[in-house]
Amino acid sequence: MSNENLPELDKEKIIVFQYNDELNEFQELELEEDIEIQELLDPDFVLLFVDFTRYRVWIWHGSNTTTRMKFIAAKLAPSIRDRYGIGFKIAAVDEGNETLGFKIAIGLEEEVDYTEAQTGPTYEGTEEDLELFKSLSREKILLLLEKAGVPEGYEIKMVIVKNKVFGYKEYDRNYLGSAIKEKQLFPLKEDIDDGPYLAEKYIPRMLFSFNKVVLIELLQKTDKKNN
Repeated sequence: MSNENLPELDKEKIIVFQYNDELNEFQELELEEDIEIQELLDPDFVLLFVDFTRYRVWIWHGSNTTTRMKFIAAKLAPSIRDRYGIGFKIAAVDEGNETLGFKIAIGLEEEVDYTEAQTGPTYEGTEEDLELFKSLSREKILLLLEKAGVPEGYEIKMVIVKNKVFGYKEYDRNYLGSAIKEKQLFPLKEDIDDGPYLAEKYIPRMLFSFNKVVLIELLQKTDKKNN
């Protein structure tokens, strides 16, 4: 299909289509200026959102839609995607089980500003600074690491966030008579030489969000023997 007749697109705007079950096709919706995208969600609808910011085509299934509607919508989606960008990824979400990416796209959730996790006091070698450093600026990073999990047989040794490098340790701490596992990020005391760094004995793992690298973990095999 030629793109010559397509109008100039506002790349900040999300284009919305609604599946018409009688015609077996998607029809583009003309949205009022003041309408919120999330207001379009209806249990009886299958909607398609072209999201230029995240290079996604989202297919949203209302809870009352049928398997047939979902099947035909999935078959039609690539032809609509190809009008705007063949590199766009198509993702389907169901009402009540929407992904965070979809919620951010339509305004139901706010996107996390990962740069906030990198602000904080300079570490000067005291326990007080380290506690403040952890509580103010490392909490979000630790939550991301915990959510991602660690592959079996490996442990995290270092974490790279933007241009900052941190060590990573887990401690067993007694709290109200119970042993809990506490995770901690800390600035490396050792200086890393300028130039290429091979990270010998480590395996890098990258955490992506919307095609951007949020952080890099350097993993090391543990000494534990599998039974």
